[in-house]
Amino acid sequence: MDNNCNDKQFRAHVLAEALPYIQDYTHKVIVVKYGGNAMINDELKNSVMRDIVLLNLIGVKVVLVHGGGPEISEMLKKVGKESVFIDGLRYTDEETVEIVRMVLAGKINKSLVNLIERIGGKAIGLCGIDGHMLKCETADPKLGYVGKITEVDTKIIT
Repeated sequence: MDNNCNDKQFRAHVLAEALPYIQDYTHKVIVVKYGGNAMINDELKNSVMRDIVLLNLIGVKVVLVHGGGPEISEMLKKVGKESVFIDGLRYTDEETVEIVRMVLAGKINKSLVNLIERIGGKAIGLCGIDGHMLKCETADPKLGYVGKITEVDTKIIT
């Protein structure tokens, strides 16, 4: 009985502390960057997705921007293509772009959407090229197709 009381008190305390943030961010859009290395641990991945579902349930609109470096490296290795890094950034030629797109948009994106829906949330998976949502420019020619985002058309996500 005592543990149950402590648990209820703890939950009430957490909610009381969270209330100002809930009030500030309800009906707002937040962008969450979820890096590929954070996806390696399934327990952590499930926890992050539960938090995203919770944020949505309290009225926060979440745009999840995910990475996938480890899975990209794994797929490149499977197809016999070596990953080349220059100053910590992956050199990306045309063939690598296709593999990156396949892994990010086809595998990871759909997997995260599925996980969010299994947890009880609703999600759609988009890629930056969908609806011309992202515009970018070459970051540094020595990196190949690596670029910097210059413009985001938010109409498709808001």
